Amino acid sequence: MARLEGKVAMITGSGGEHGFGRAIARRFAAEGADLVLTDVAPTGTRVVPAKPTGSWGGLEAVAAEVRQAGRRALTALVDVRSAAQIATAVERAIAEFGRLDILVNNAAAPPGADRVPVAELPEEAWDLVLDVNLKGSFLCARAAAATMLRDGVRGRIINMASNCGKMGYAALAAYCASKFGLIGFTQSLAMELAPAGITVNAICPGSADTDRLDYLGRRPDGSYDAALHAEELRRRAAAIPLGRVATPEDVAEVAAFLAGDGAAYVTGQAINVAGGAIMH
Repeated sequence: MARLEGKVAMITGSGGEHGFGRAIARRFAAEGADLVLTDVAPTGTRVVPAKPTGSWGGLEAVAAEVRQAGRRALTALVDVRSAAQIATAVERAIAEFGRLDILVNNAAAPPGADRVPVAELPEEAWDLVLDVNLKGSFLCARAAAATMLRDGVRGRIINMASNCGKMGYAALAAYCASKFGLIGFTQSLAMELAPAGITVNAICPGSADTDRLDYLGRRPDGSYDAALHAEELRRRAAAIPLGRVATPEDVAEVAAFLAGDGAAYVTGQAINVAGGAIMH
C-alpha cells in the first residue's frame, strides 16, 4: 500500500516548473495522496523575467500530472499573506475531498531587493520576505491545524525552511531571519499539537537546482545568461561534501517520509537536505 493512500495534502507555492512544490506534488501523488495545489500566480513566481520559460502551464500542468498518476487535484490561486484566501482554499479542500491531512508550507518570496547588506536593505523588501515566508506559513498552519483538530485528524505540517535558518549569511538577512523564525515556529507548534498526534517538522534544503536559483544567471542589466547560471551552480556544488546541489526530488523524498505514518514519532525537527554542507 502506498504511504499516503487516502490522504489529502495541500502544497503552497506549487506552480513552478522546477520547484520543490511540483516535485513534492508528484511524489505525494505517486504515494496515493489527493492534492490541493496553490500558488500566488497561475504559472508560479518568476525570479528572472528575462529567462525563457517555454510553454510551462503552471498550477494546471502540475494538477494534470497528479491526475495522470490516478489521483485527484484541486488548484487555487492563494496569496499566503491573506488569511481570507487561505481559509477559502481550505474550505474548498474540505468540500471537495472531505478532509485535510497534510500541509506543506512551500511558498516563499522570490529573491530580489532583499539580497543586499542590511545597511542598504529597503524596509519594504524586508517586509515582503517576512510576510510571505514566516507570516504566510503561520497563517496556513493556523488554518490547517484548526481543521485537523476539529476533525480529529492526526495530521502532518511540513514547513520549508533552509540551511539559512541555521546559519546567517551576508546579504541574506531578511531571508535568514524568516527561516530562523520558521524553525522556531515549527518547534513551538510541534509542542502545541503533539497531544493531538499532529506532527510539525521543517525541511532545510541547501543549494538546490530550482527556479529560485535562476537569479544566479542574472547579468547586471537584468538579462539571463544560462552559462553564468551553470557556472554558479558548479561553484556551489564544489563546496558541498557530496559534490552536487540538491534536486527537487531529493527534498520531495524527505517530505514524503515526514508526511507518512513512518514519521509518526518525528516532530519538532529541522532536517537538513544539504549534501553535508551543514550538519547541525
